Amino acid sequence: MERKVFLKNSLGFLGMAMLAPEMLKATHLTQASVEEALDCTVTNSETAGPFPTINPSSYATSNIVGDRTGVAFTANIYIKNKNAACAAYQNCIIDIWHCDKDGNYSQYGGTGMQPANYTAYNFLRGRQTTDADGKVTFTSIFPGWYTGRATHIHVHIYTASGTSLLVTQIAFPEGASSAVNAVNAATAYGYTKGMNGYTYNANDNVFSDGVTSEMSAVSGSLSGGYTLEHTIYVNGPSLGVDDSERQNAVIGQNYPNPFQEATTIPLILESASNVSLTVFDGNGRQTGMLKKFSLNAGANNLNITRSEYSLSSGTYIFTVKVQNAQGTFTQSRKMLVK
Repeated sequence: MERKVFLKNSLGFLGMAMLAPEMLKATHLTQASVEEALDCTVTNSETAGPFPTINPSSYATSNIVGDRTGVAFTANIYIKNKNAACAAYQNCIIDIWHCDKDGNYSQYGGTGMQPANYTAYNFLRGRQTTDADGKVTFTSIFPGWYTGRATHIHVHIYTASGTSLLVTQIAFPEGASSAVNAVNAATAYGYTKGMNGYTYNANDNVFSDGVTSEMSAVSGSLSGGYTLEHTIYVNGPSLGVDDSERQNAVIGQNYPNPFQEATTIPLILESASNVSLTVFDGNGRQTGMLKKFSLNAGANNLNITRSEYSLSSGTYIFTVKVQNAQGTFTQSRKMLVK
């Protein structure tokens, strides 16, 4: 469906079809801002690599540790559908796989590419189905690395019926204070390689052409474990009229963006809703308090002030969660502080 056609339908189901310019001005919500709210970029497609999961449907589990040891690691992956207003994509299938702390994969080995033979093992591979927030969570260990590759996780996304949508990879932040550095220096946890010979993202044969859409946020500690947060955008099923009538909200991009002291998030609600607003820094850490609102149907504004959230200059992510009788709708967007 053409995006402009969807906009007409989506605004119609919200009881605000054919919004008059005066109403848009009054609510600070323009057609352009709504279109921007419905725009996102599909995550880069990447190779499945030489060690894809064999018979992935056999490994429907959220805990993929198996017999592996290492630093505790949780991966929270969110799937959004570009063809459905960039909304959370429920009931799609997510396969992930990654190497152990020593850089070895299960189901393979005994070759020049991987001398260690793990053909009889299935560790660090799993499959989950996304929930109403488009989210899957895997319990694992922090991935190691091997020659020629930066630390990474493989992801394969399918529709509920099993049609492949995207094969991609997740990259990790680097730098002296990064989790990658800390973990690879953690000999007490069995990570013995250090960073000598490590291939950084800029020189990685997969990530060297650009890693923006594949970069995750990682937070935590060696003792408490690390948590990865990452959103992947796919070209899922198109949103038709019947689907649009079931959408809960249209969440716009904050304006101004970038901002110095204050910014506003435009929000159109289908019905009276409970709304929460959370802000995260570039490392995935929550900043400021979770804010909750009870809002009426129609056009609303959520306000963010620099002082209230103790924001310094940089990039942040805000997440708006809408809950009402029709269900739950969650959307995250990037905002910039000067």
